[in-house]
Formats: sequence, C-alpha cells, structure tokens
Amino acid sequence: MPATVPIRVLVVDDSASVRQTLCQILATAPDIAVLGTAADPFVAARRIQEEVPDVIILDLEMPRMDGLTFLRKIMAQKPIPVIICSTLTEAGSRMLFEVLEAGAVDVLPKPRIDTRQFLVESSVRVCDAVRGAARSRLRPRRTVRQTVEAKLSADAILPPPVPTRRVTGTEPIVCIGASTGGTEALRDVLELLPAASPGIVIVQHMPEHFTAAFARRLDGLCAISVKEAENGDAVLPGRALIAPGGRHLLLQRTGATYTVAVKDGPLVSRHRPSVDVMFRSAAQGAGANALGILMTGMGDDGANGLLEMRRAGAPTIAQDEESCVVFGMPKEAIERGAAAKVVPLDRIHLEILRFGAAPPLGRTA
Repeated sequence: MPATVPIRVLVVDDSASVRQTLCQILATAPDIAVLGTAADPFVAARRIQEEVPDVIILDLEMPRMDGLTFLRKIMAQKPIPVIICSTLTEAGSRMLFEVLEAGAVDVLPKPRIDTRQFLVESSVRVCDAVRGAARSRLRPRRTVRQTVEAKLSADAILPPPVPTRRVTGTEPIVCIGASTGGTEALRDVLELLPAASPGIVIVQHMPEHFTAAFARRLDGLCAISVKEAENGDAVLPGRALIAPGGRHLLLQRTGATYTVAVKDGPLVSRHRPSVDVMFRSAAQGAGANALGILMTGMGDDGANGLLEMRRAGAPTIAQDEESCVVFGMPKEAIERGAAAKVVPLDRIHLEILRFGAAPPLGRTA
C-alpha cells in the first residue's frame, strides 16, 4: 500500500506555550505534519500565501485580529478546513456558535498540561479532529492513514447486552449521535420538529462548557424544548436532552418512564460523551421503542451501538454520504449492517415524525 501524504497543519495562536503543546501533540501522529506556526492572523496569512495547509488550528482571542474575523476572511478568499482551539468559558462559548456558522468544522478546548490524563485525552481529540477536518467536504477528499490508538468500547461503562425479552411499551424515544458537522446538522433537524415530537436524547461530541450554551441556542430556535441533560432528567415528548461535554449519557427506564443518567468514566470509542454508550443503554432500556440515528462525524463511535439497537428491534438510520460533513460514523454503521435506512439530512426529521406519528412542521423563513 503506498504511503499517504501527511496532513499539513498550520497552528495559529498568540500563546507560545500553546503553540508548543499543540506541535508536540501533532508530532505524535505519523499521519500529521506541522507546516508551521503563527502568533497572529497577519503572520498566518503570509504563511498561507507561501504554502496552503490542509488544516488550520485557530485561536479566537488574538492581538491585531480576532480568530472569527480571520476565519471569515479565509472562507471568503481561500476556504481551508479550520478547527477552533480556544479556552472555552461559558461566555466565550457564545462566540463559538458564530465560528461554526462561519465555516469552522470543529471546536476544541485548549490542551492543558496540569494533569497527564487530560493531556493524553487532549492528544487523542486534537489528532482525531485534524483527521476529520482533512476529510471534511470543504475540500476534495484525501486518504489519511489512521494511527492505532487504545480505544475502549461501551463495556467500560455498561455491560454488554444479554438476550432478554423485548421491551414492551408504547412511549417512543429518539436517540441521535453526531460529531464533526453535527452542531449545524442537529439544528437543521430539530428546527423542523413540532412540539408534539417524541422525546429525544442526543450525544454530540463537544467539549465541556459548550453544551449548555449549545442547548440554549437550539431551545431559542426550535418548537421543542432543548436543554443540557442533568442526572435524573425525564425524557418527555417535545423535549430534547443533550449530553453534557465530558460526561456519558445513559437512557434508563423505570416502568413507563424514561430518565437519563449522566456519568463520569473513561473515553469510550475515544469519546466522552460516547454515542456507543447512549445507544447501548437505549437498546437495553427501550428496545423497539427507540429510534437510533447516527449522523455526520469522524471515526466509528456509535456504529456498534446502533447495531445493538437494531438487534434489539429498534429502527435505525444513518445519514447519507452526500449530506455529511464527514462520512465516517455513518459509513461505519452502514458497513456493519447497523443501519436499516440511509437517509439524507433534509429527510431525517420526517423519519422522526413518522416514528412518533406527529404531523410535520413547516420551516419558517
């Protein structure tokens, strides 16, 4: 098999220590090469004129020009996949929605060196984000050789399912998993759902301090209510619960009631929250009463869990390649036989309504 060309990355951050840490992280991946670094957007612009990178890692708060302004200039003049790497405070997270709408493909917290475990997890997340950005639909696809890193399955959080009688009941539940490109894709789906829609639980790969603001943003745009999940929250019709960044989300059933458990734990399928964990809990707790949907994203988180849902009798859907920003997670699900249907993004809401037997809601201008 011929050697693949490394993904060339330009790191743009005004902090020398952050630039150094990111370069050290990227150097651990044989399929990634640091093209260069820049302390501000003006230096970065000159570097891009000399040699165009495959991916840019960009800070938001920098001297002379902020990252959002620079991102908009990049997308207007020479579109390049951009990952925002910033200190994610509650206040700063509001600006991150603007960068996603401006064209950024992913958002990461700045790696910290205060604990070894955090740095290890940051390394996995940064390198995977770069690979996902390089495969995004902003530019022609390229073959990227993936490195083999330790990866835990959902067994680390929840025991594997054992043969049991099928769950009985009529309360419909929708479980959605997404990663790269998912923030805007979820908005496209949820905005079209009426208040009478079935209860929804969502895992979107997202850093801490971001999911609460993300949920509030969607809540203001949608007819359904949307909130960041808290331990013990009930899954109710007309309500979507989003897994908090850095915590796993599990669906639980007591009698006719569904609630969620929010738990700490190791990375599963290299993520926390993990789609596999949520899907497995749905397979065990809801069976055929749940609809599983796996949307755009890099890697394979959710593919095995979706297969478990299908084996438990649940209808399952994978987003189609054409409408994905990164056709990774859905592709893996399709190849493993986990998806009963492959559906474009603009029809996923119709599948949810069909499953929940609710009338469709027209998009407003």
